[in-house]
This record gives sequence, structure tokens and C-alpha cells, in this order.
Amino acid sequence: MQDKGLLGQLIQNLCCLPGVGSKSAQRMAFHLLQRDRGGAKQLADTLLNAIDKLGYCQMCRTLTDTEVCGICAQSSRDRSVICVVESPADVWIVDQATVFKGLYFVLHGRLSPLDGVGPDEIGLSQLQQRFVQGEVKEIILATNSTVEGEATACFIAEVAKKYKIQASRIAHGIPMGGELEFIDSGTLSHAFSGRREMI
Repeated sequence: MQDKGLLGQLIQNLCCLPGVGSKSAQRMAFHLLQRDRGGAKQLADTLLNAIDKLGYCQMCRTLTDTEVCGICAQSSRDRSVICVVESPADVWIVDQATVFKGLYFVLHGRLSPLDGVGPDEIGLSQLQQRFVQGEVKEIILATNSTVEGEATACFIAEVAKKYKIQASRIAHGIPMGGELEFIDSGTLSHAFSGRREMI
């Protein structure tokens, strides 16, 4: 078998991306090298630039190339409401998909005592400092619907309660266009318990 050399390294390194297996990595590598070398160079340059210049916002902890991200810097945002999410990707998704006009706080994970992830590892002291300042009146807990995500949401809600801050949880349930026969029982249970009155 021939030595795969640099091409093999490229394919193997592309496999580090989530959801990319060896076949997808091969297709990407050959496409970039055979059909779009200019795009490949631009991608490499942008990635190196991002690694060097992107850090975390001092306020919300999302990825940014400035000390305070564009969202936190907007004076039109409602500073009394904070949406708590697990990752910077969640900020991106929520901000694009909703009409939410408050601020965010990124945990960079969720509580998981078995993995050694406690309140300090997810930045709860920094979130608590924002509570102490007295500007925050409500937090929206948008952690994932996993056991750890639910436990994290409950823990943060208890902390918020000490500061008389209202805590709400995003609804989990049946997706738009979903049919009941294809919905799992846990999702259906959440949908029933989170039901609301029709107007």
C-alpha cells in the first residue's frame, strides 16, 4: 500500500470536524485541491486568522474578535434579560432564529460532577457578578434538554432566585410540522407539561 503522505494527513485532519467521517473528508480534500485551490488557501488563511484573533467576550463569553462582542455592545439590547446557553454556537442560532433582543451568557458546557465540571468550570461566578449588579431582572435558561442541561438550568434558577431574578426555561416539545406518531415519549411529555392557553 502506498504512503498517503500529506494528502492522508489532510484527510485525517479534516475528520476532526464534527459529523465528518473519512469519506466526507476525502471528498472535501479532493474538491479543495482539484477544483478550488484559491478557496482552500482563503479557508486556511481565515482559519489561522480566527485562531489568532478570536477570543471570548468579557461580558457574555461568546466568541469575538473584540473585548466586548457586537451583541453586548448594542445599546438597543434589553440589558435586564439574559439568555443562558451552553455554547457560542447556541448564541449564533438563537440570535438568528428568534426575536430575542436581550443579552446572552455562554456557559461553555454544563454541570457534570462525574466529569469534574462544577459551577466554577462553567463560569457561574461571572454570571453571579452580573446578578449582583442589579440590572438583570430575568434569565431565560436555554441549556440543552439533557440530564446535565436540565440540572444546570435548575441550579442556575436557584442561584437567580436568591437575587430575586425571574428564571424561565425555554419550551421543549413538538417541532413545527411534526406529527405525533413520530414524536418520542419524553418530547411528548415535555410538550404536555409546557402547554399554554390558546388566545
